[in-house]
Amino acid sequence: MESLTNKDYIQTLISLKQRILQAQYNSYSAVNSEMILAYLDIGKTISEKTKVGWGTSVIQQLSIDLQAEFIGVKGFSERNLHRMKLVYEEMSANAISPQAVAKLHWGHTSLIFSKIKDKNEREFYIEKAKNEAWSRSILEEKIKFDTYSNHKNFQHNFDKALTQQEVANYTLQFKDEYDLSFLNLPDHHTEKQLENALVGNITKMLGQFGTDFAFMGQQFRLELDDKEYFVDLLFYHRKLKSMVAIELKVNEFKPEYSQQLNWYLHLLDKTVKYPEDKPSIGILLCKTKSHLTVEYALEIVNKPMGVATYSYSQLPKEIAENLPNAEQLAKIFNNDAE
Repeated sequence: MESLTNKDYIQTLISLKQRILQAQYNSYSAVNSEMILAYLDIGKTISEKTKVGWGTSVIQQLSIDLQAEFIGVKGFSERNLHRMKLVYEEMSANAISPQAVAKLHWGHTSLIFSKIKDKNEREFYIEKAKNEAWSRSILEEKIKFDTYSNHKNFQHNFDKALTQQEVANYTLQFKDEYDLSFLNLPDHHTEKQLENALVGNITKMLGQFGTDFAFMGQQFRLELDDKEYFVDLLFYHRKLKSMVAIELKVNEFKPEYSQQLNWYLHLLDKTVKYPEDKPSIGILLCKTKSHLTVEYALEIVNKPMGVATYSYSQLPKEIAENLPNAEQLAKIFNNDAE
């Protein structure tokens, strides 16, 4: 152990033991939150002590003593103590509230802060992991495939149609591209086939869009002056308190699509929206898009709207042809059972 007053170390160790005991007691009712706050307190203590002389060997000794005191309790390895220090210092430097991460498992928090350096990107993964109850493996996958950029690149006119405070919250809910490979569709499909497949796989679809989406209807009927209009798919977003109209296009985005959707949103706000609801949101889900064309088109619509694309891939035909069908699989399972 590096040179330091033994009294200072003993007092610090006793203080941290007491803090952990308090956290363990409180965690029975507060589940995970209190333990996370305890980890941040430990991180704060280590951060402060390293500034006045604590070195690596002291943290090694601290890890040994804490593990000896709390046998069977995970989380006090030397590596994790360094991680507590890192998370505390990063949160302090970027004015992130401890309560913002207190509802996440420490494994989630540790992963986010070790992998992500950008403040906005960290806040994105913290919010999504918390609100959508991502497991650690799902979070790791989302980071690996750069889900943040998918949301960040989402094209919309929210900054024109909504307040500045609403914009950040709204953009978190949508992506620039959705993977619809879970649908059993031919490579060349119609809008009606796409729509029916999405409704037929509504649970998987909500997995792509988010847990706050509540399905309101397919071909949702709007009427004005004895004329009918139909929204392909209509949802209600519980967090945003807004209806979300999704229009499906199996080809490239065209400017007239945004004009049509703008009209649908106007009718929704006039004839369906409750007074306490926020303005309705429109999402055009197209096969492809020109970013410049979308940018120009969104400049001339006044309702909150975004344009996203969808990807859809099937197994190559030569592979799919050699896979067993449902009947063949049943025979295989029956033979195995015998």
